[in-house]
Amino acid sequence: MNADDVARYLRDNPDFLAQHGELFTRLTVPHPQHGGQAISLAERQLHALRDKIRQLEQKLAELIRFGEENDDISAKVHRLALALMEAGSTDAVRRVLVGSLQEDFSVPYVALETWGLDGDASSLGEPLRRQLDALRNPYCGAPENMELLACFGEVAPHVRSVALIPLRRGAAFGVLALGSAEAERFYADMGTLYLSRLGDLAAAALSTGRA
Repeated sequence: MNADDVARYLRDNPDFLAQHGELFTRLTVPHPQHGGQAISLAERQLHALRDKIRQLEQKLAELIRFGEENDDISAKVHRLALALMEAGSTDAVRRVLVGSLQEDFSVPYVALETWGLDGDASSLGEPLRRQLDALRNPYCGAPENMELLACFGEVAPHVRSVALIPLRRGAAFGVLALGSAEAERFYADMGTLYLSRLGDLAAAALSTGRA
């Protein structure tokens, strides 16, 4: 009988050690943190359980932190929604959006371009507009379009990551661009749920302001 046979037997007979409890005090294994020290199987199991508890505690702390962060974001989005409802004009909507994003959400660079509303004139060309219209979700990551970067004005050279949020009323009629000098502030795999909701709020407010 070799080691594989023993392991197979124990897997097939999980009650073996329960029936032979004295083996726990006689069999030893290396200490998980001190390889040269031998400990009993029972003590090794305690170490394994402690490690598992630590992992669960870390996971719980992480979930609590994420929950608190989401609550904080939800409160900010709620305040923004109320402020947009109270804005009396398109210019006021623009000021509320930019002010909230920069002050409440700590986004250093914000650009808002619209082209599908009455009287709008955008510097963005038709190919870029079609590209933005094709986005089903906000784009997050490194800036890839110099034409769009120009929307940030004189701070454009400092922008290293962006979030591009299409504004829609059927087809896209604008884009809300968020920029940061931090390359990892907006990254490709980040969640976009709140960015999408922000885009919905901005689009609704801008459309209502023009009605």
